Amino acid sequence: MTDLTNGGSHGAQPNASAQNALPQMSILGQYIKDFSFENPNAPRSLQPSEQPAINIEINVEAQPFTANEFEVAIRIEGKAEAPGMTIFSFDLLYAGVFRIQNVPQESMQPMLMVECPRLIFPFAREIIASAVTHGGFPPLLIDPIDFLQLYRQKMEQGQQQMPAMSS
Repeated sequence: MTDLTNGGSHGAQPNASAQNALPQMSILGQYIKDFSFENPNAPRSLQPSEQPAINIEINVEAQPFTANEFEVAIRIEGKAEAPGMTIFSFDLLYAGVFRIQNVPQESMQPMLMVECPRLIFPFAREIIASAVTHGGFPPLLIDPIDFLQLYRQKMEQGQQQMPAMSS
């Protein structure tokens, strides 16, 4: 009979310093930083009419919190309009604090602007769907966002800047 330990390896213990050098990311917390929902023409806006035009804008912001902790926020602004009337509008700033370690400097900005928002977006999407429903409308289910494409567009426009890093 063979005695297997450590997940099937024979006596070989992983090098602790090698494990510490692996890239790591964890979410320390996430929260609504700011939120507004407006239904300015209720109850007229609740009456059935033609399908409203819905426009949504999404932006990502990142700020250093400590040397290896960052606040990453997604701002989602939207408006549903029918001819001559705003049906509803919303503005959500949803954020998370992330601890990021052992990530090469050249990979830090894509990590902050693509991977972090990808993790918190489903929660922001749910907040908006719930608020729109509580406003008296069918839930607004925002399509998944390609944060990599959004990041590339911002880079092409020269709008994305790396958050200041403290050492």
